[in-house]
Amino acid sequence: MEPSKDISRLIEIMAALRNPETGCPWDVQQDFESIKPYTLEEAYEVADAIERKDMDDLCDELGDLLLQVVFHARMAEEAGEFSFGDVVEAITRKMIRRHPHVFARSDADTPDAVKKQWDEIKQAEKRERAERRARRGMTEDFKAGFLGSVQRSFPALTEALKLQERAAKVGFDWSAPEPILDKIEEEVDELRVALRDGDKSKVSDELGDLIFAVVNIGRHVKADPEQALRGTNTKFRRRFNHIETVLDAEGESLEAASLERMEEIWQAAKAIERAVVAQAE
Repeated sequence: MEPSKDISRLIEIMAALRNPETGCPWDVQQDFESIKPYTLEEAYEVADAIERKDMDDLCDELGDLLLQVVFHARMAEEAGEFSFGDVVEAITRKMIRRHPHVFARSDADTPDAVKKQWDEIKQAEKRERAERRARRGMTEDFKAGFLGSVQRSFPALTEALKLQERAAKVGFDWSAPEPILDKIEEEVDELRVALRDGDKSKVSDELGDLIFAVVNIGRHVKADPEQALRGTNTKFRRRFNHIETVLDAEGESLEAASLERMEEIWQAAKAIERAVVAQAE
């Protein structure tokens, strides 16, 4: 089988990988739940390539993400639900339907008119979706209600931020950042109690409450929590790499180094960063 620019070749490859008799044992045993983490990971890697402005990586990562779509569609086809062609048809129908000002006759000739038209079409689609779910006997619907427009597929930090922003539109919000700090302290105390009691379920619950409160303070001070954490992750990488570099120069490995020595180098890395910032100012 040769590479091709034709999407049908990728579909053929996935069908071959999923063949119970001649396919790849790993691919054959996967299901929607087991593949879901890889789908999210590939989406993040696309975003990372965009942030790094690396077009070679972006091309590669988009291919990996497309593979995930084909993988899910293949499993759905095997289950008699839908095929890749149905996925393509659904999104083309949606795009055509939501852009009558491009693909059909429409009076929407300004950005505001287009947005109003888009919202009206989406509402009609939501009604149709509700009818389909009812026919399938699906009752719980996280897309219903005032918070329904917030996608559960967002990263958890982003979902928390958008839930809070949405609730704030109807006044369910703190009036200032300071009371949120008190709430954070309250959540820390509750987490301490859960840790002392050794209740893993309660610890997880209280940790979630604490993170949700921290997201809230970020929102009030106009600091996007996802970007703030990403900045901290970058800082952690840089400082930890400094530890590794210094230890390597001393002929010592990370595994053999003591925590005290690593902390000493960490603090030195922080001092270097402060000096660089001060010099730039």
